[in-house]
Amino acid sequence: MFAVHCGSDVSFNGQEPSRYQSSDWAERGFCPTCGTHLFYHLIPSNEYILPAGLFQDQEFNLSSEIFIDEKPAFYELKNETKKMTGQQVFEQYAPKD
Repeated sequence: MFAVHCGSDVSFNGQEPSRYQSSDWAERGFCPTCGTHLFYHLIPSNEYILPAGLFQDQEFNLSSEIFIDEKPAFYELKNETKKMTGQQVFEQYAPKD
């Protein structure tokens, strides 16, 4: 999934998205009518991550790849990015005790 880190200043017009807390540190948002995935919300930092497909006519620079250890061997993205394994992602975003 290509996603855009949008920070905490995110608002939704129209019907309020449904939310599902998928872990201790994150929740997922989706359309309550059709089920379309709308966001991933990191609770500790209040950061919203939205699918790039929700934005029309905008260009983005790919800056990072996560879960790189799970990517298929048959593709490689062209530009240099920060790469993180799944374990590194969990270590970075999980709540600190």
